[in-house]
Amino acid sequence: MANLTIFDPRLTHHCRCLLLLGLSCLLRDSSSFLVPSSSSSRRSHPRRSRTSLPSSAIDGGMASTTSTADESYVAPSYEIDRRRNLAIISHPDSGKTTMTEKLLLYGGALQQAGAVRMKGEQRATQSDFMEMEKARGISISATVMTFDYNNLRINILDTPGHQDFSEDTYRNLPSNIRRPGYHHSHVFHVYDDPNREMNHISTRALAAADNAVMLLDAAKGLEPQTRKLFEVCRMRSLPLFTFVNKMDRPAMSPYEIMDQIEQEFGLATYPILWPIGDGDRFKGVLDRTNDVVHLFDRGDRQGKAEVEQIHMDDRETLKSSIGDDELFEKLLEDQELLSELISPLDMGRVMSGEQSPLFFGSAMTNFGVQLFLDKFCDMGTKPSGRLAKRNEEGKGKRSKQQGSNANDDDDEADEMISPDHREFSGFVFKTQANLDPKHRDRLAYIRIVSGAFQKGMKVGHSRSKPGKKYNLAQAQTLFGSDRESVEVAYPGDVIGINNPGNFAIGDTLFSGNEKIAFPGIPSFSPEIFAYIRNRDMDKYKSYQKGIDQLLAEGAVQALRQRNDDGGGPLILAAVGQLQFEVVQARLKSEYGVDSDLEPIGYNLARWADAGWDAVDKADADGKLFGIMIVQDRWRRPVLLFRNDWKAASVAEDEKYLMLKPWSKPPMFE
Repeated sequence: MANLTIFDPRLTHHCRCLLLLGLSCLLRDSSSFLVPSSSSSRRSHPRRSRTSLPSSAIDGGMASTTSTADESYVAPSYEIDRRRNLAIISHPDSGKTTMTEKLLLYGGALQQAGAVRMKGEQRATQSDFMEMEKARGISISATVMTFDYNNLRINILDTPGHQDFSEDTYRNLPSNIRRPGYHHSHVFHVYDDPNREMNHISTRALAAADNAVMLLDAAKGLEPQTRKLFEVCRMRSLPLFTFVNKMDRPAMSPYEIMDQIEQEFGLATYPILWPIGDGDRFKGVLDRTNDVVHLFDRGDRQGKAEVEQIHMDDRETLKSSIGDDELFEKLLEDQELLSELISPLDMGRVMSGEQSPLFFGSAMTNFGVQLFLDKFCDMGTKPSGRLAKRNEEGKGKRSKQQGSNANDDDDEADEMISPDHREFSGFVFKTQANLDPKHRDRLAYIRIVSGAFQKGMKVGHSRSKPGKKYNLAQAQTLFGSDRESVEVAYPGDVIGINNPGNFAIGDTLFSGNEKIAFPGIPSFSPEIFAYIRNRDMDKYKSYQKGIDQLLAEGAVQALRQRNDDGGGPLILAAVGQLQFEVVQARLKSEYGVDSDLEPIGYNLARWADAGWDAVDKADADGKLFGIMIVQDRWRRPVLLFRNDWKAASVAEDEKYLMLKPWSKPPMFE
């Protein structure tokens, strides 16, 4: 029997099984003497990546002698520290897209800046790549540009300034970040008052950026859309930089702009770059952090400006180079006045949104742009954590029931997920179809909150069944419409992943066995409504595909009659008429479909948070006469009103309806 094996024909099947069982027990017992305990953890997660990460990324920088699978998604601390995100917000025509182009130029991402309205040989801007954006000279969709500068990874979001497309802007602003001095209880307090102007604006505020720069037109100061966007930033306690643009044109006094900001916003400002003249006499800026004057030469607007640097102590050279005695004397006076009257820069107040570093310059002529970029890299905050709700996968029905009331999900988002959390997590803040018209692709934009993304990793999805995983086989970094494959990405990064239709705005992706859901992204109360119909029924499939993909992008909202499963007429709901025009133009250009719109005479929507039973009661009592009752994509009741007075009256008299001017998707399904 010395040479007996398990394949010996003399063994019965029963003996062969006993022999195999004994052999497996022997191997299991002996493995404890040969393999470190950490390997058992590694074997329990055979699909995890085993990419080695620096020990400094584990346990707050403490060295670790083992590298388990549970640590494989921890992001290195130095990678987190070198990320900077910046959303650019402003009123239309303040120079937002031009500013973005010049930041890319000075950041080394472009060799030549583009123009919003092209002339001759000028190239189009990198951020406005849609045909309608080029034709109208406006930004329709938020765009992400990622580049490296001075050993930092910069993500810039150029957002639409036009009020009809502001939802894309608000999706890029944070809703649940937490910093010292910031109280989470303040986040949603404005939603309780449906008459507040900012209610429908603040509902789209979810974090894709950790910092914002408010761009002002030097000749106009604060404008309506600027005021609205500032309120969103203030509610989120977002670090806010202010750049006063277009100083190459006749401008308001810098002191007047400072007073306007402080009086209207209650926001203290601290001038970093101070202008020397304006309009044709705009010579340059004083950097108050080191008392160096930067004098610019007006040259090629598509290239970098020539700069002469002179210290304030070198009075003779400075006076000669400025070449204007009046401006020289004004500069000396301003320097002394600012040093005596302006409170010092307090970065703690900047981080909590109580003080704004102030810059003056001209994006068009390149004055002060690189200085702003350098200062932002030094002063901007690194990626922050986000509040979320965590559920163990497998809780099943109970988890789904807990997340069924979408408008109460915020109360459940009570756990901070920090960038150095051991698991990967991120959320979808934007989707885009047909970035490459030749391939009809769809992309989901993911803002990474924690952990390291690794190509080929498997992730859970907040709205999918417990245990279901998605393989992220491909991901790209984004540069307008251009993309480049990426193997690894870290908190603060924005990546694009292929979206076959599973991922929607507000969804959370995560690794590990616990479901993580960040608060869903709320929707505006629309102000115009219309039925949309396909002109050519032979193109029904193309029409349906186009509508589905454009609705998934959040271009407009969709409403239907109650209990309509999709066979009835579709109602489009938007903030402004231009949104409808974009939908029709894209249906025509991208899907080859003509459509007709039939306006509906309502201009206000309110979600009945109490549910259908309450709506049926009010309807039976005759309280909803003249009000259209429809449902949203989640089959929740929505009431359409013809005027503000009627909406306010019903909200006051029928409080049990719990009417709200915003809605949020459920965290879990």
